[in-house]
Amino acid sequence: MADAKVIPFDDDRSRARRRPTRGAGEAAVRALPAQQAPEDPSSAPAPPSAGGWERRLAGGLAFLRRRVTGDYEVDEFGYDEELTDQVLMSLLRPVYEKYFRVEVKGVENIPKEGGALVVANHSGTLPLDGLMMQVAVHDHHPAGRHLRLLAADLVFMLPVVNELARKAGHTLACAEDAERLLRAGEVVGVMPEGFKGIGKPFAERYKLQRFGRGGFVSTALRAGVPIVPCSIVGAEEIYPMLGNAKTLARVLGLPYFPLTPTFPWLGPVGALPLPTKWTIQFGEPIPTDGYPLEAAEDPMLMFNLTDQVREQIQHTLYKLLVQRRSVFF
Repeated sequence: MADAKVIPFDDDRSRARRRPTRGAGEAAVRALPAQQAPEDPSSAPAPPSAGGWERRLAGGLAFLRRRVTGDYEVDEFGYDEELTDQVLMSLLRPVYEKYFRVEVKGVENIPKEGGALVVANHSGTLPLDGLMMQVAVHDHHPAGRHLRLLAADLVFMLPVVNELARKAGHTLACAEDAERLLRAGEVVGVMPEGFKGIGKPFAERYKLQRFGRGGFVSTALRAGVPIVPCSIVGAEEIYPMLGNAKTLARVLGLPYFPLTPTFPWLGPVGALPLPTKWTIQFGEPIPTDGYPLEAAEDPMLMFNLTDQVREQIQHTLYKLLVQRRSVFF
C-alpha cells in the first residue's frame, strides 16, 4: 500500500465544505417556459433516490482506490481528514445518535474560524465522552469544524488504538503540540481532570477533580485563543465504578482497573456501556487575547482563570442535572 501525502501543518488549507454548483445545462432547463417542458412522463428526470446506491458504491470504490494508491493527505500529526469524515465519524454516529441520544447545546459558542480551546469534564471509566464531544462538534457546528483532542500517553501506547487516534486527529497532551494546533487555527479539546476524572468512584459522580496547575490556560494565553467550557452529563453512569482492583491495575500497567455492577462479572457482555441519555453543553467563551504576552507566566492569573473555567463547568453540570428527567430518558 502506498504512503499518504504528508502536508506540512502550517499550510493554510481551507477545510470549508464546498457546495456543488449548477451546470449550464440545468440552468438552461430551468429557464425554459412552462409550456416547453416535456409532457411525456417517461422523459421526466429520475427521482433523487434513483441511482443513489450506485453513487454510494462509486464513492466507496473511489475511496478504496485512494487508500490503496496513497492518493490522500495527512498532516504531520497523522490526522487523516478524509478517513475521519467518511469512516470514523460514520462508525461513531450511530452510538452518538441512537445509543446515547446525545443532545447538544451551545455549539455555536465555538468560533466559526480561528483557534479555540474547548475544556470539558471527564468521566465514564472509558473515554467515550471525548469521542462523543468530537462527533458533536463535527456534526452540529455551523461551520463544520473539527475537534482535535489531546490524549494521554496511554492512548498512544496501545496497538490499533494508537493508529486510530492519530488518524482521528488526536495528539499527545503536551503544551507544545497544543499551542501549535491552536496557532494554526484548530479547535483543540482538553479534559484537565485526566485519569482522576475518568476513573473516579461512582459516589463522586459529577464532582470535578483538580484541574492541575492550569497548563491549559497558559497554552490558551500564549496562543491568544478563547477558552470554551464544556459540560457533559450522562457519561458518569455508563460504567458505574464501584471499586478499583489496584493490584491488578499495577500488573497490567493501567491507572485503574474498574469494578462495576456488570464488569468483570458478566464477561464481555459486562463491558457494554449502559445506554444513558447524554447532554453536551458548550458555554460562553472566555477570551484571552486581551492579556499581555507575559500573562502566561503569572501564576495568580493562571489560578484565577483555571478556577473560573472549572466553576463554570461545575455550575453548568449542576444545572443540567436538575433539568434532566432521568438517567436513561
